Amino acid sequence: MNVNCKEKDPSSLREEGNTLFKNCNIQGALCCYTKALNLSDNQSESAILYRNRAACYLKLEDYAKAEMDASKALDTDPGDVKARFRRAQAMQKLGKMDQAFLDAQKCAHMEPKNKAFQDMLRQLGAQIQQKAKQLSSTDARVQQMFKVLLDTTAQASDRQKAAQNLVVLSREEAGAEQIFRNDGVKLLQRLLQSEQGEIMLSALRTLVGLCTGHQSRTMAIVNELGMEELCAVMGSGGEAVSLATHHLLQVMFEALTEGMRREIRGKDEAILPEPSRELRSMLRHLVEMLPASKVSGPGRDSAINLLVKQVPRKSQKDPDNSLALWVIDQGLKKILEVGGTVPELANGPPLTDNTHMSCSVLLSKLYDDLKSDKERENFSRLCEEYVQHNFDCLGMESKLRAIQTVSVLLQGPSDVGNRTLEMSGIMDTIISLCASQDLTHQQVAVEALIHAAGKAKRASFITANGVALLKDLYKKSENDRIRVRALVGLCKLGSAGGTDFSMKQFAEGSTLKLAKQCRKWLCNESLPQNSRRWAIEGLAYLTFDADVKEELAEDSQSLSAMFQLAKSEDKTVLFAVGSTLVNCTNSYDVDKPDPQMVELAKYAKQHVPEEHPKDAPSFVQQRLAKLLEAGVVSALVCMVKQESPALTEACRECISRVFLALVDRQEDRGTVVAQGGGKALIPLATEGTDVGKIKAAQALAKIAITSNPEIAFPGERIYEVVRPLVSLLALDCTLLQNFEALMALTNLAGISERLRQKIIKEKAVPKVEGYMFEEHELVRAAATECMCNLVLSTEVQKLFAAPGNDRLKLLVLYSGEDDERLRKAAAGTLAMLTSEQPELCARVPGTTSHWLEILQALLLSESLELQHRGVVITLNLMKAERELAERLMESEALEILSVLAKGGTPEQSAITRAAQQCLDTALQYGIIKSNRGKDGEGKHPLAGTEP
Repeated sequence: MNVNCKEKDPSSLREEGNTLFKNCNIQGALCCYTKALNLSDNQSESAILYRNRAACYLKLEDYAKAEMDASKALDTDPGDVKARFRRAQAMQKLGKMDQAFLDAQKCAHMEPKNKAFQDMLRQLGAQIQQKAKQLSSTDARVQQMFKVLLDTTAQASDRQKAAQNLVVLSREEAGAEQIFRNDGVKLLQRLLQSEQGEIMLSALRTLVGLCTGHQSRTMAIVNELGMEELCAVMGSGGEAVSLATHHLLQVMFEALTEGMRREIRGKDEAILPEPSRELRSMLRHLVEMLPASKVSGPGRDSAINLLVKQVPRKSQKDPDNSLALWVIDQGLKKILEVGGTVPELANGPPLTDNTHMSCSVLLSKLYDDLKSDKERENFSRLCEEYVQHNFDCLGMESKLRAIQTVSVLLQGPSDVGNRTLEMSGIMDTIISLCASQDLTHQQVAVEALIHAAGKAKRASFITANGVALLKDLYKKSENDRIRVRALVGLCKLGSAGGTDFSMKQFAEGSTLKLAKQCRKWLCNESLPQNSRRWAIEGLAYLTFDADVKEELAEDSQSLSAMFQLAKSEDKTVLFAVGSTLVNCTNSYDVDKPDPQMVELAKYAKQHVPEEHPKDAPSFVQQRLAKLLEAGVVSALVCMVKQESPALTEACRECISRVFLALVDRQEDRGTVVAQGGGKALIPLATEGTDVGKIKAAQALAKIAITSNPEIAFPGERIYEVVRPLVSLLALDCTLLQNFEALMALTNLAGISERLRQKIIKEKAVPKVEGYMFEEHELVRAAATECMCNLVLSTEVQKLFAAPGNDRLKLLVLYSGEDDERLRKAAAGTLAMLTSEQPELCARVPGTTSHWLEILQALLLSESLELQHRGVVITLNLMKAERELAERLMESEALEILSVLAKGGTPEQSAITRAAQQCLDTALQYGIIKSNRGKDGEGKHPLAGTEP
């Protein structure tokens, strides 16, 4: 819990920090020391503050900052043994064993009898020896691999095995360093030039191991191999090699951009220059790849994908968008050139089915990264100039290129697309080409018309002029590719009313006829995939109509065809599938109008949105069941795995919404988990829109509440669930989301200490404490239950034991509340605390004057669980202090315990044993005496004086 240190002098702040540190409030201490440093102008005082702050950073496991602060303290006072020891600890954790050993050696020299220094020296000596032994062993293995790979007479299988072994070695730090130091990069370069697929893949994967998390090696490799060669490998024909190179370049980008800011930096011994030169070089080569005719389609897609991931700012709060501006300046025309390529024409670079969509995403990302109207105006102007230049050129091919570019812009930065659409002659040409006898001309024009139909500025014009044209094309065209596209245009225009049942553009039943035809095209396997996907595009619009949703849910063949396309290589279908499923599951957000405002609107004769009867919850539940039966989960899991710009943040949000709808019913959660839904939700909860992340996190919470988290999220995956769940403990989340997150965290906190530590590290404890004061009784009880499991950690127990807080008082008061669930949680927490921290027992009477009444009420409760908690608390209090035992035995508690100790049903055996232990404790203190019957059996304790 953070503490707002008041503005005091540095000395007072230091003392306050010391007190907070002793009470385990590390964040509070850190705050005080930092403020004191900002105010201090005394060098020796600052040195002490740096030393103390280094101790905080060690506790918080931020070892890089701990090393930095300890070094600053030593700059002023090299004889400060505490600062030197803390630096040694930090460097040991950062893997700088040799430097840590030198510091520990100096500490031991200054204080030879200090056991901690001696123990650390022995520990470091053993670690250094182990590392040397490992390096020696690794060195021999690396040399052996090199020998086989360089031997041209060796069998192909032996060389392949050696290459694979290098991959495994490169994943260990010692192996990676040995490969690098033994001129391994030159050998790997030769392997890349071998043109043998498997050998090239092994070389690329080995380079991934060398670069992962290591900035200095990455910079050296970029300079030695050269981006030109890496781009040539990525642009070669093979898709597997292209993807592997894409992964390597992604790792290189991450090492160069993140390495300067994270503890990865600690692995590098040298002080490195900023990697901006290498980054710009990499980006320049990627941009130059885009229009190159020798680059394969998959290679071009990989280059676009890398630009999408690396160029835009990770956070809009970061003011530096220089990379986006640089790419726009150097490469916007190249991106538009690719986007404007019509694959059916012979004079363009090779594309895949995904290239146009990838270009749209890249253009949208660049446009969104701009900060000012001036920058956006420049972007729009460049796009308009490119379109105008092509449109004005003689020849139909150039005009088609202009129209194709407009289509790509309409799917990306739509504001820019609308501006190009409104340029003189563009729309007229599109409409005239829709009637062309040339199939390619017609297809380009119809697609442009479809993309234009969804844009607000043009929708009314196209509704008035385009419907008749599209209907004519649909009825009269002899080509299925044109007909399916015309059908989508009609679907788009026919869905203009959205989910508003009363705002339909076409006559009753028209949307059902359109949807039926879409499903027919979807199941027509004789059509190419890039035409069948248009059928899903149509359904994405038509499924705003609940009648269409119902018919689609009943058509298992269409659902199966849609899910197969979602799993295919055609990534452009992802958003359409996601949108269709969002509509079918009603997982979109609906603002319910205020009933009084509805009446006023009717009175004023204004339009009031109407919900379709088949959008009622009972219909939605039936549709969800049918989607689950048809295999929707496996399709969603495949969609999440796609490495493509088409998996946009909006697409991720759609998938998150559908998952949340699918796990709404408790009985369906097992099915979702069994088919990989739990694993797929984790990346959805960490990447994407804020809304999408919250929806995915809530779905994770629902699963963690009712399923065994260790089965739902096996292995290390369970620790990845914690952060999304903690993110739901926020004011901008709903109370239901807060409640479900608390329930899920309660389950996780009860599994292991390591999980509790992960929850604590994510700063969940102060948030849970905050919800213990929530007015809603369910949320308040859930937060207290969560705290009950968290207090199994000593770190949390110490928060309650720290002086000057009311945490204990809250638990005692809650143990006397009417809400049974809250009482159980509070009493359980109190039982745990008084057992693990006996010093807290003496503070219980000081929490409230009603403490004894609360305890007696627990003992007299009809609930066996509350009774048991009450008896355990009583026993803990009595064992802790004789005075407390006397006060309890002087009250009605003695009589209650005597009755409980007589026993009852088998379910009460634990209560009986604990009550008897209370009486035995009182007997040992001599507070009560034992009366035995004539036969010597059966104790009946009586209050008595001390002998």
